[in-house]
Parts: sequence; C-alpha cells; structure tokens
Amino acid sequence: MEREAGTEARGARGVGGRSTSNTVVDSTVHQLVQSSYIGAVHLHAAEPDWIPRQIRPPHRTFVNRSAELAVLGEALERSRDGSGPAVVVLTGLGGVGKTELVAQWARKVRDRFPDGDLYVDLADGRHEGAVDVSEALGRLLLALRVHKDYIPSSLGERGKLFRTVTAGRRLLMFVDNAEHAAEVRALLPSDGLMVVASRRRLDSLVLDGARTEVVAPLSTEAGSELVRGWLGSGRGSDHEVAGLVELCGGLPLALSAVGGQLLTRRQMGVRHVVAAIEDRQRAALPAVGGDGAVDEIFETVYRALSGPARELYHLLGIHPGPRVTLDLLETVGGRSGGGPVAEAAEELLVAHLIDLADEPPRGAPPAEAPEEQYTCHALVRAHARRRARAEVSEPAYQQVLRSIVGYYRVKAAEADARVTGGRFRLQEPPPARTTAGTAPSLAWLDREGPNLMAVLRTAVQQGWHGEVWRLCESLWPYYHGRKTYGDWIEAHQLAVESARWDGRPDAEIRMRNQLARAYYELADQPRAAEQLDLAGELLTLVTDPRLRGVLWETQGLLCLARGQAEAAVELFHQALAANEGDAHGVIVQRYNVAQGLLAAGRGPEALAAATAAAEQAARDSNRGMAMRLGLLRGRIHDALGDTAAALGCLTEAAELARTQEQWAKEDAALALLAEVALRAGDPARAAAADARLTELRRAAGVLPAEELRPEG
Repeated sequence: MEREAGTEARGARGVGGRSTSNTVVDSTVHQLVQSSYIGAVHLHAAEPDWIPRQIRPPHRTFVNRSAELAVLGEALERSRDGSGPAVVVLTGLGGVGKTELVAQWARKVRDRFPDGDLYVDLADGRHEGAVDVSEALGRLLLALRVHKDYIPSSLGERGKLFRTVTAGRRLLMFVDNAEHAAEVRALLPSDGLMVVASRRRLDSLVLDGARTEVVAPLSTEAGSELVRGWLGSGRGSDHEVAGLVELCGGLPLALSAVGGQLLTRRQMGVRHVVAAIEDRQRAALPAVGGDGAVDEIFETVYRALSGPARELYHLLGIHPGPRVTLDLLETVGGRSGGGPVAEAAEELLVAHLIDLADEPPRGAPPAEAPEEQYTCHALVRAHARRRARAEVSEPAYQQVLRSIVGYYRVKAAEADARVTGGRFRLQEPPPARTTAGTAPSLAWLDREGPNLMAVLRTAVQQGWHGEVWRLCESLWPYYHGRKTYGDWIEAHQLAVESARWDGRPDAEIRMRNQLARAYYELADQPRAAEQLDLAGELLTLVTDPRLRGVLWETQGLLCLARGQAEAAVELFHQALAANEGDAHGVIVQRYNVAQGLLAAGRGPEALAAATAAAEQAARDSNRGMAMRLGLLRGRIHDALGDTAAALGCLTEAAELARTQEQWAKEDAALALLAEVALRAGDPARAAAADARLTELRRAAGVLPAEELRPEG
C-alpha cells in the first residue's frame, strides 16, 4: 500500500496558527539519531560552518580570458550594492570553455562568497527541450541545508522559500547549460551573483539586469599558449602547434582531448596528430556527423585508446543517462575489484573524454557522500554514442543496455527495501547485496535521479515493460519523500502504460494509485479521482485485497480534502478490513479512521480508534506510527478539551519525531504544544516549546539568513 509514510489527511485540522504555517507532513521514517528530548536540540544537521562548494575545481592550465574575467569581476562588485542579484550570461559554442572559465574564476574569488557557491546543470534534467525547474529548486534548497521535510511541493512555494533563504547571503550561483530565459528567471536568488552558461543568447534576461558576454574560441596565439603549457617548448614547432589549434577550432575541449593523448604518448609528435586529423577529414570517415572538425578530434583521440578504454567509451555511449559510477561500469562490464575498468576510466580521464562530477550529495552531510560519478561533455557523449552504434553489434548493444536497466532496477529495489522495510510490494524481494542505511540509500536515489528517469524512458522505448513498472514501484520512497513531482508524474504515467503492455492489472492498479497520490499532494483532485476510477475498473481482475485497500485509502484522503468526513470514515473502514493480517497496514488504517472521525466531529470515537492503534503500535514496536498517533491523539484530546492529556501526547510525539528525525512532525507537535500550553495558562511551557521550535527551524535552514548564521 501507499501507506508507509502515514499520510496526514488534507482538510484535517492543521498544526496551529500562532507558531507556524508549515503543513509539510509525513516523510519516510529515518531512525538515525537516538537522543534525549531534554536540553539542547541536537538535530544532526550540517555543522554550523558547513558551506556548500559545488562548482568543480578548475583545471591547471588556463589562458587568455581577461575580458571575460573582467566582466565577472564587475558583476561581483554589482552584487554587493544591495540592489538584488547580479546576473552574467556567458554564451558561446559547446566546448569553448564556459564552464572552465567559471571554475577558474570561482576558485580565485572564493573568499568573496563566504556563504558558498551553488551549481546546477540543467542538461541533467532536460528532456525533449524542457526542464523541471521545481526539481532544480529542490536540489538547490537541499544544498543550502534546507531539510527535505520543509521543502514545499509547488514551484511557486519553492521559489518563495529559495528567495527567502538566499536573502542577505553572499552566494555565487552557476547555472550551466541553460537554454531559455524563463528557466533562469525561476532560479534567481534574492542576493548574490548568478552566472549562466548557455549555447544560446538569452537576450531577454537584460530585463533582469543581466550582462551578456560572448565567450569566443581561443585565438591561435592563446591556443598555442595553452598547448605549450602542457607540452613545454621542446615538442612540436610553432607552426605545428598553430595548425593543431586551427584544426581544433580554438575549442579548449578539443585541445584538451588531444593534449591528453600527447602527454600519455610522449613518442607521438604534434605533427602526427595533425596529420591524423587531416587524414580523417579527407577520408570523410563514418565518425563525421557530429560537430564537424571537432568530431574528428574526438575520433583521432578515440583511435589511440587501448582496447579496454574503447569498450568503456562504448558503454558510456550506450548508457542513457548523464552520469555513471565505477560500480555501474564494473557491474555492467562484468569485471570487479577496480582492475581493468578502473584503469580504463583513468585513461579516459587523462584523455579528457570524461571528468569527475564534483558535486556534493544533495541533502546528505559530507560524511555520507555517495560514490563519485563520472560525466562528459555533451559533444563527447554524442560521439561516444555514434562510436557505440558503429562498432558494437546490435545483440551486444542490446545486452549492455538491458544490463544497465537491470542494474538500476536492482539498486532501486535495494534502496526501497532499506528505506521502507517490509512494505507491500508486487515484485520479488530484492537481493541483499549491500547493508547501507536509510540516509545513504536516499542519497543514492537523489544522486541518480536524472539517470533513473533516463533509464525508465529507455526501457519504455525498448519495450521492456516489466522493468519499467518494477523500477517505478521501487521509486515510491524517493518520489514521496523528495517531492519531485514532475518526475513522479511522468514516471508513473510511463509505468501505467507498461503495466498494461505487461498484462499486469495488479501493477496498473498500484501505479495508478501512486500517480493519484502525486495529484492529491498537488491538490489536483480531479486528476487524482480520474486515476482512482481507472484503477477501480481493474479490481475484478485481481485477488489481493490490499490492492482494493490502497484505492479505498486514497479515496478516503480525497474525501477528507473535500470536507466529506463521513464518506472518508467509511472508506477507511473498508481499507482497514482489506488489511486484515497485515499488522502495519491495520495500524495505518486505524490511524486514518481516527483522522476521519475527528474531522467528522466524533471526538470520543476518534480517541478510541487512535488509542487502539497506539496500543498495537507499542506492541509491535512500530515507532514511526507511534509518533504519528501521539500527534493525532494530542489533536483529539485538544478538541475534547482535555489539555493535560493533549500536552502529554504532544510532548511524547515531539520526542519520538526527534529521535526518528521526522523534522516536520516534530515541528507540528511543538507548534501545537506551544499553542495548547498558552491556552492552558502555562506560558513557561509555551516559551520552551517555541524556543525549541526556533532551534529546529534554524537547523532546518528555513529561517531568514541573519537568523541562520551561528551566534558569535
């Protein structure tokens, strides 16, 4: 069932008005911290001096960008005048060095941005020309240490929170691979400096005060200086080096690839590389079809690779997503232990065909950083795909692609099992390959988000429908916990169709229900109801009563959102009956019944249902539901006028929420606790709850910037 998060009903009583307006609810349980609820709040957020540094380190050699550096310097000064964010748009050909220019400058002026630097690559999430800007804002908020429970669902609310937490901060923000002015505007911070890199001119950003600078290819002189910086003066004549620069079109990306080859093969002369490139151009070999002469540069470098490095390059071309890890390369390549695959990856790194994606993990402390990822420039990736298609037989190509899809399906299933435990699943249990905990599992899902969507789309194109819905089923804790609604909806739309093609009505019901939950959370009730109706038409084709239960549960939540409390109670009772024999499911549905009864004004019955559920949760050591039931019982007691009992339940709920790092639930419990204490004539207790609430929100990163900075 889609019940593992214990969703609080929309339309039920909120958390109280005086102390908070936050209504974020029910993220996945994280049992990461055990601590007393007495004394200072220790939230295990980032250390106070933790500063995001997401722009990758620069390469060692860099030449002749004085004009562009001057523009960035001027923008830096503008960003300090208090008039809002300064914006610079760097535009130019792919491979001309825009990203390297920003990396070089960011390292030199790091001390001028004491609040850190942020990086977002819009190419990672771009599909058919569009980018989910809401998801990008979510990533940026996580990087700014806003706790996931506090990130709202809508694009508008995320934008407001982003502007709130960036106000007064001296931040450098780098938006790479932008294509449209609108997607840049949605990411504008309140203060600091935003640098945008794009192959297109985004002239309308001038209305936002942007300065546009064209980054041109290197001149022959500057390109020669760059090459000499690698090779020294003893290799190749000035004429030969100048010819190489001209053949590379003055593009640093192409020059770096050739330079890496020359450095690893010292017996090779510059003239040999120039001759090889010219020969390929004259022969018009099949590699041509990309970016002209630049594509020929990659072809020349590719031909000089070792056999294992070529195989790895092919694998990179077959992989549908933007990034890979060594674990994936070893698993799919059939090798382990870091031998041939690691050596081949190092060869590609030296050749500048791939690079390390040096982005900190999203939403996890630095100590929990997942495995490093490799990435490559879009021009290189396109060449790798053409090489793979040209040199890998179709059966072998399909086998590798199928292995990649299978890799992500298994890894996602493992992560799902670690995050949500023994929840109801249609697919077979995942293999116990690793023992990573909840936080690393969610960090992996965060990190692999763009790859997971690319894999889902590829599996659909290939007709591997069983893989699609199984992978999507395992992504429930990721989508429900991280609220990436654009991907959530698209993934489940794909999974619904795949379940139909796979002849699995049970899977279609499950996918439609999970899709309905996305629409429900976005308050799009008509679409949610439509999915539930379509799923209901399939119930005669399945036998597992829990599938009926998941639909009744979601229908009940929709009824509560519409103010139809009595109808919701009846649906929750039906869901309760459908869960007979499933201990966790019974507790959840009793919780829902109690929510419905409270909304219907039937307080004593609501208290009886919630108490019965709490007793069962205690017997089963179900601490997650015990926490939610404590909060619900506090609300019920408050509604019945029993403030002493309400205060006891709310205090217990806040403590349980804290030990499980359910920050939004702790927030809700503390806010209501303060409100009830004031009404009960206990201002000291109310003040203590408010103080703890402020500390919680400071650690969650949602207070204004001046309040977020550590004291002293």
